Amino acid sequence: MLFLCSCYLGWVLSHIDAALPEEKTPILSQRDQRGNIIRLTLAQALAGANAVVVYATGSIVGNVIAPDKSLATLPISIFVVGMAACIMPMGAIARRYGRRAAFLAGAGCGVLVGLLAAMSVVLGSFWLFCLATFFGGAYAAVVLSFRFAAADGVEPSKRARALSFVMGGGVAAGVIGPQLVTYTMDLWPPYMFVVTYLVQAAVAAVSGVVLLGVRLPKLTVKQESGGRALSVIVRQPRFITAVICGTVSYLLMNFIMTSAPLAMQMCGHPQETANLGMQWHVISMYLPSFFTGRLIMRFGAGRVVSVGLVLTGLAAAIGLAGIDVANFWLTLILLGVGWNFGFIGASALVLECHRPEEGARVQSFNDFVVFGTMAVGSFASGSLLAAYGWDVVLWVSFAPLAFAVAALGVAALLQPAPAS
Repeated sequence: MLFLCSCYLGWVLSHIDAALPEEKTPILSQRDQRGNIIRLTLAQALAGANAVVVYATGSIVGNVIAPDKSLATLPISIFVVGMAACIMPMGAIARRYGRRAAFLAGAGCGVLVGLLAAMSVVLGSFWLFCLATFFGGAYAAVVLSFRFAAADGVEPSKRARALSFVMGGGVAAGVIGPQLVTYTMDLWPPYMFVVTYLVQAAVAAVSGVVLLGVRLPKLTVKQESGGRALSVIVRQPRFITAVICGTVSYLLMNFIMTSAPLAMQMCGHPQETANLGMQWHVISMYLPSFFTGRLIMRFGAGRVVSVGLVLTGLAAAIGLAGIDVANFWLTLILLGVGWNFGFIGASALVLECHRPEEGARVQSFNDFVVFGTMAVGSFASGSLLAAYGWDVVLWVSFAPLAFAVAALGVAALLQPAPAS
């Protein structure tokens, strides 16, 4: 069945991968292109480490200082809500003042989350800690735009590769973040994690300095004053397909990943086993980024998305096949690779749906839909696991996959109009 699904998706997407007419976009020098990619990849690693710190410590701190133990995971949920809520405002800053201004605003939020979180632990203020994680979400919202910024000023044929390479910075984030927590969490007893948060603020400041050197192309006067209405752009079948595929890829990754560690605990597996599984999951999410761009260039973004969706479905199927450690680990690894192909491929499709002057608002709208939906999944996953069990979580994941397949089929029938 999965093989047939893969063949079907490949056939469908072959009908929607026709290249759109290239726009005359400002192209940077090779030196500036390389410099941007290096800086954005480094910033991705540093900023991603900030998010890892929040995820690794948020529920622990919440459990200690929350007025009610049932609120322990609320800071993590507020982080996701902050990310979804701030995507559009950060996109507006990028449109009005340029991407670099948005980057620096995000880095400022990253510094603020560290300082507020440290203060909240010392004061024992749970709601101040929740405010800190909201700013952490705002920072993460800016980090989302790094992948699109990497494609600015790059030849159309190389944009997917640039986007993919910057996402590869997440591999370093997966290493830096946990190590930052491990080596700093007990440096100021009895205030656990206070030094961690202060170092986190310093890391965000370093990220801001790195981003100061990013050189992005300037739009022409005609481009700055032009652009179609957002309502026109989002009605393109190609764009709708990209948004649905990106949303389903991220939603299911977060949905299953959130439940997996607790499900392993419920099945009698030790915490160390769950930690190792999550480590390999994070690596599998970002490591393929170093070649995903090449795959997109060779086979087309659509076909890469199709493989990502199939791998996500295969991950759920393996999870349903048993509750051994191997089942959980293989599920998490395939889920990570599936997310990488699905999300990066969908992001590459978004780049083909707008003109240069439309980029900031189209990209921020895409991310708002993707991460707004993910926020809903973040709240639903744990409660679904607690009420109905691991198998139901996995079975439910097939519904969004079916929806994505249906959307791809419709897109094949409605040939997308060129973004002219």
